[in-house]
Amino acid sequence: MQTTHLLLITLYLLVMVGIGLYHSRSSKIRTGEDFLFAGRSLPTPVMVATLVVTWVGSGTIIGGANFAYNYGPVAGMVFFAGTPLGILVLLLAARRIRRAARHTVPELLEARFGAGVRTVAAVVTALAYVGLVASQFVGGGYVLALITPLTTTQGALIVAGVVTVLTVTGGLFSVAYTDFVSAVLVLSALIVAVPLVLVALGGLPVYWEGLPETSRTPTGGLSPLQLLGYFLPLFLLLLGDQNLYQRLAAAKDERSARNSTLGMLFASFLVFVPVIILATSASVIMPDINGDESVLRLASEGHLPTLIGGLLLAGAVAFVITTGSSFMLSAASNIAFDLFARFGGDKAGERGTLVVQRLSVVAIALIAIALGLYFPTVLDLQMYSYTIYGAAITPAVLAVLFWKRATTAGAVAALVVGTAVTIGWQVLGAPGGFNGVIVALPAAVLALVVASLLTRAPSTRALEAAGVD
Repeated sequence: MQTTHLLLITLYLLVMVGIGLYHSRSSKIRTGEDFLFAGRSLPTPVMVATLVVTWVGSGTIIGGANFAYNYGPVAGMVFFAGTPLGILVLLLAARRIRRAARHTVPELLEARFGAGVRTVAAVVTALAYVGLVASQFVGGGYVLALITPLTTTQGALIVAGVVTVLTVTGGLFSVAYTDFVSAVLVLSALIVAVPLVLVALGGLPVYWEGLPETSRTPTGGLSPLQLLGYFLPLFLLLLGDQNLYQRLAAAKDERSARNSTLGMLFASFLVFVPVIILATSASVIMPDINGDESVLRLASEGHLPTLIGGLLLAGAVAFVITTGSSFMLSAASNIAFDLFARFGGDKAGERGTLVVQRLSVVAIALIAIALGLYFPTVLDLQMYSYTIYGAAITPAVLAVLFWKRATTAGAVAALVVGTAVTIGWQVLGAPGGFNGVIVALPAAVLALVVASLLTRAPSTRALEAAGVD
């Protein structure tokens, strides 16, 4: 255990909690809207930071690192390619998303497809996001277990407590500004760590020759269809991610939303390229470890200078905490706005909705802890959660934005079929070694198209009501 590492992470956690408590002041957060959208006042630098750090949690530095460690740098680039490609598509829709400015994605779907679709989508979204919160807790547990005598489970419980406190206290105000601090820390640590590790290995030629033979191939030993099964969940989640939609809705105006998306595109390369290089370097230096821990062990076991290693570990905790807070906040908004407010919550008023959001955060934390004990790795957990959301929600969201012929029946069919096939595929044990998205996405899209074409086209009024026509 490195005392320096522990001190840096402890200092980081104290700073994060301090920011959360500062932004919990009643003068800043009076309503559920303030809690979710930070008063729609976030400046562009903070917007860019919160978009990037919201997206690149333990799924990047732990789950994505695991993939790169096992399958190599080229396959790792394919895995992460869903991020920039998804951002490019999101860039086309950024102004529409800001203009629509709904509390949640299910609320956006309701404007186009009706209240029933909103309820189904809220349940599916909360189900997927609880899984993503769980992956952050497990990832944080890995970090703390590496540098302290704690077990992974004990570390996960501590991270869960910090994430819950941050989210309950300040909502998006605290989440966004802790994201800004975390983004500076994470990017600095990753950018500095890469050349240090490559120099320690003896340069790029030694690094490349030291990789396992299959890791030097374009697919890392996977079939093209298997590789596609890892690319699609990340890509699809980003296209319809409620977290990102809510961040764009929190921008000051449409121009700020678009500029923030451009900033996210550039900054994403500064994250996933270093992660790929570091994880694959770890496969050369430490060929027999758990891939989930590849980047973390470079930092914790003396392969980097102590200070840089400590910053990288603190950056990993930053990933986990900020992303966990974001998904927790987003899932709580589904419960408060899509379920509670719709089924009898109007009488409670804005303050009542705020209380429900905060209570929902605590409930989500408890469920996520239980779910995190079920899945063996962060990569398994994130693929399952990404697929539920990407296969079920994203087709319906893209239909709202880009396909006027989609109908309520089509949206319901996509939601039900995408979710059912994903869960069924997981229960069957992923036959053939393929991730569920390979079958769930085509099934959901087919259900959307067929059911829409078999029912009456929506009216012009319905399209205008969605705010994205």
